[in-house]
Amino acid sequence: MTSTADVPTTPNLADDPPERLFSAKHLPVAVGIIALVTLGAFENRATISIMPTAARALDGLAWFGPANAASMVTFMVAVVVAGRWVDRVGSRTVLLAGLATFAVAQVVTASAPSMAVFIAGRGLSGVAEGLIDVSTLVFAARALPDHLRAKVFATFAAAWILPSLLGPGAAGAAEALVGWRLVFLLPNALLLPALLLLLPGLRRVSVRRDEGAGTEVPDAGREKALLPALGLATAVALLSVGGPLAFDDGDHRLAGLVSLVVGAAALVATIRAALPAGTLTAAPGIPSVIALRTLLVIAFGGVGGYLPLMLDVTHDVGPALAGISLSVTGVFWAAGSAIHSLDAVQRRLDAAARVRLGLALIALGGVGPVLLSLELVALVPGLAGWALAATGMGLSSPSLATEIFTLAPEHEQGRATAASQIGASLGSALTTAGGGALIAARHATLDGGVFAVLMGISLGAAVVGLTLTQRMRP
Repeated sequence: MTSTADVPTTPNLADDPPERLFSAKHLPVAVGIIALVTLGAFENRATISIMPTAARALDGLAWFGPANAASMVTFMVAVVVAGRWVDRVGSRTVLLAGLATFAVAQVVTASAPSMAVFIAGRGLSGVAEGLIDVSTLVFAARALPDHLRAKVFATFAAAWILPSLLGPGAAGAAEALVGWRLVFLLPNALLLPALLLLLPGLRRVSVRRDEGAGTEVPDAGREKALLPALGLATAVALLSVGGPLAFDDGDHRLAGLVSLVVGAAALVATIRAALPAGTLTAAPGIPSVIALRTLLVIAFGGVGGYLPLMLDVTHDVGPALAGISLSVTGVFWAAGSAIHSLDAVQRRLDAAARVRLGLALIALGGVGPVLLSLELVALVPGLAGWALAATGMGLSSPSLATEIFTLAPEHEQGRATAASQIGASLGSALTTAGGGALIAARHATLDGGVFAVLMGISLGAAVVGLTLTQRMRP
């Protein structure tokens, strides 16, 4: 792949009119992707909105952190499997397997009689997400020409708008009328329509560009890639569980401390092998892109992940009102992605400049939720700052995603995508594990100061990321 330009390559337009994403040729793929992303977005927004209620109902608020981290732990292993699987057999089989797993995970979570089963259901959901995310990204990259990638990533964000607006309210209404368990079953009602819209696009993917990817014989290094991912996932699991155990008043405090120590040691031992060489030092090229993706998720997710719980705990609002922050996230993330996809932006700002601008907006806008948690500003100004941060995420995230496909050869796109997803999941999991430990320690007396500390630490990652953007190209 060429590395001499910082914008996606475009075809010669002198003789042929430019292809459009929603032209007849690409419509089945575009519609299928939008349907799939909309399904995932609705599940995500509804789940985040209802998680505090479900945790309380199962007498497991102290385990809020592990419940959040469970899907991230299994996700890290699933994306490695998905990346290797996609490179061998193509995206279609992996995507259908992920959707089947998604349906089962929702049933397990909805029927959970205890917090332990609930966490297991969330873990199965992470497996489904890993299979779906990698296969969807590779499906889009192989089914569409290079110059449409920015456009399709913009549709990813746009597909979150309605779920972000309607998901929290639907979750709150379902919880009020029937109970929180219905919220986890609702996405399954949308699964069949999404699958029907997706199938024509899957059939349109040519054998040469997708299923033909499986002709390469895997090497020994690729076969060993799963072991570091398993070690990394185990480390995150131990850290996530260790916090609630260590800070509980029960007899298992020692077990929690041991879990934290062993988890930290396992993290140090496996993180270098689980990520591409040079990621920890942000070496130029794909390693720096993955490092930036990790920092981006820490900065943005470390604030947004705790916003609904903060509003619920410190401002005494229900799931529907707490979900307003998710609506703001979806709408303004989509706005940022739409700006990113504009031809003028693509021409005038290279990928590094777009990521730099996005990180700056996150660092600046994230101050709003921090002040809101301390009750120094009202709800509207606090969420206005969050809207600015979400716009920055919309600019940064697709820039990093398209850069992965620009730098990676086609036969390695599955592995490169998986590595990027592992980095993002690791950032999110570490943020959740650290926050979960602090929440467990203070779960009986949670206040705004706890959330301000969590959010402030996370925003520091955006500042660090600003110093690394110039390394995105080798």
